Amino acid sequence: MRFPNKIISYSQSIIPCFPTVLSAIKEMPLSPDVLYKKTVKDFSDVGEFVEALDCLYAMGYIEYDRKTGRLKNAI
Repeated sequence: MRFPNKIISYSQSIIPCFPTVLSAIKEMPLSPDVLYKKTVKDFSDVGEFVEALDCLYAMGYIEYDRKTGRLKNAI
């Protein structure tokens, strides 16, 4: 995961991508594929998108509803 350090600046890290995902699912829960289509312009590739989802899920900011298959805000 790309976190800021001596080599990777904040702007090159994954952290600036977090608000994009959080604001997209703030309105309503979305499936991962719909969320990616809605935010594709803000990510360099699908790997970066998945990395952002992984980080947000690990930190407890998003939840995955297995019944509906959608991502939603956990807070």
